[in-house]
Amino acid sequence: MEQQYGICRVAIAPLRTEASDKAEISSQLLFGDHVEILEKKENWWLVYNAYDGYEGWMDFKQLTMISLEQYVNNHDCDHVVPAELLGTVIDEQGTKYYLSPGSNLPMLENGFCSLAEQKYAVMFTPLKISAFHTVEELIKHALFFLNAPYLWGGRNLFGIDCSGFIQIVFKLNGIHLKRDAWQQAEQGEVVDFLPGVKQGDVAFFDNAEGRIIHVGIMLSTDRIIHASGKVRIDPIDDQGIYNAELGRYSHQLRIIKRFI
Repeated sequence: MEQQYGICRVAIAPLRTEASDKAEISSQLLFGDHVEILEKKENWWLVYNAYDGYEGWMDFKQLTMISLEQYVNNHDCDHVVPAELLGTVIDEQGTKYYLSPGSNLPMLENGFCSLAEQKYAVMFTPLKISAFHTVEELIKHALFFLNAPYLWGGRNLFGIDCSGFIQIVFKLNGIHLKRDAWQQAEQGEVVDFLPGVKQGDVAFFDNAEGRIIHVGIMLSTDRIIHASGKVRIDPIDDQGIYNAELGRYSHQLRIIKRFI
C-alpha cells in the first residue's frame, strides 16, 4: 500500500502487542503523537511512533490521517502540555479534551494547535521544550507525578510505568529519551556510582540475568523517585532501592547515567 501517516487524536491511545483488545498494552500514544502506518488488519493498524520508534497495534479510529509533509513537520513540535492539571483543548465542535503532561501541541499558532485540518483551542499556557530548562524544573516535573499509579506500558498521569515516567519527565525538559529502560541505559554518560551522583541523574537496575528492568531519577545520593506500584520516593544505596513497606531491597542497582 502507499505509505500513510497518522496522528493521535485522543488523549491516550494504547499500543498493543497484537491486533486485539485482549492483547497486552506495550506502550501508549498521547494526543499529538504522529505515526507511520505499517500494516492494516480491519480496524487494527500497526503503527510506528515517530518520537521513540516504538511499534504497536492500535484502533484506527484513534488516529487522524495526515500527509507526509505534516508528518515531517511534526518532528519539530516544540510545544507540549505542561505538568499541571489544566491541560484542556477544545475542538471546533466545542468538545473538550483533557490532556496529560507531555502531550504534543502540533502546529501551535495564535492559541490553536492543529491535527491535519482540525483546530483545537489551547486553554492553558503551553510549555516550550526546544531547549533544556533547569535541573530544578526537571525535579519539579518528576515530583508532579508523585503517587501516579503504575501501569505497564503507561505514559500518562493516571497510569505510567518506570521508563514511561522517565521519558515523559525528560521530554518536558527538552531531552529526548527512548521508550524502554534498557534503551535509555544505552544513552547518556556513565556516572561513578553513588558518591558521584548529582540531582537529576538516572539510575538503572537489573535482574539476576543482568537484564535492565527498572529505572528512576536520583533526587540525591540516597533518594530516588521511580514508578513501582506508584510513583514513589525510596532510599537507595550501593546495593539498590530499599522498600520500607516490604522490608527488603526491591531493585538491584546496575548503572547510573547522566543526561543533563
